[in-house]
Amino acid sequence: MSSTGQPAANWEETLTATTAEQTQAFGRHLAEVLRAGDLLVLSGELGAGKTTFTQGLGEGLGVRAGIISPTFVLVRIHPNLADGPRPGGPDLVHVDAYRLGSAAEIDDIDLENTMDSSVTVVEWGHDRVEHLSENRLEIDLHRAIGLASAGEASGEAGTRSGPSGTLDFDDDDTDEPRTIVVRGYGPRWATAPALGGFEGGLPC
Repeated sequence: MSSTGQPAANWEETLTATTAEQTQAFGRHLAEVLRAGDLLVLSGELGAGKTTFTQGLGEGLGVRAGIISPTFVLVRIHPNLADGPRPGGPDLVHVDAYRLGSAAEIDDIDLENTMDSSVTVVEWGHDRVEHLSENRLEIDLHRAIGLASAGEASGEAGTRSGPSGTLDFDDDDTDEPRTIVVRGYGPRWATAPALGGFEGGLPC
């Protein structure tokens, strides 16, 4: 058990991506091993690459394009495309849990109704969605030069406001290097998939 009472991760791997394209490439690469029912929890400060990663993941899953930061929409569903690279594969459910203060509020948006048939990606989901499945991947993305420190990112601390104090979008299309930390939980992820083979990416 960890200090938070959650089971410890089965494994942890750290990789680097030096461009936004490599962050997307990692998403496409990871999509190859995902299936319906999988849960991914994304953490990282603004601009760390959460949405960029999810765009690559969506490409790899073959879902409808148009993945954006879900800042003002709690849940966005991207259906699988019959003429895409994985016809008949799972839909992608993209969630922003930043404004949800507890696991109970997660339950109110009824993710259970879509989880079995979809890959569910939850941004800012740490300490909010773990009860949905014992099987999950937790992915932390850190910028080398970001709007918050890596320590703030891993703890989901800080605010989501820009310099003017207004709500800021997750504008993560810059090419600063990213560190990507992936942890696997539950029997589904008892062993790590081959994460280091995505184009351009190198294990640290």
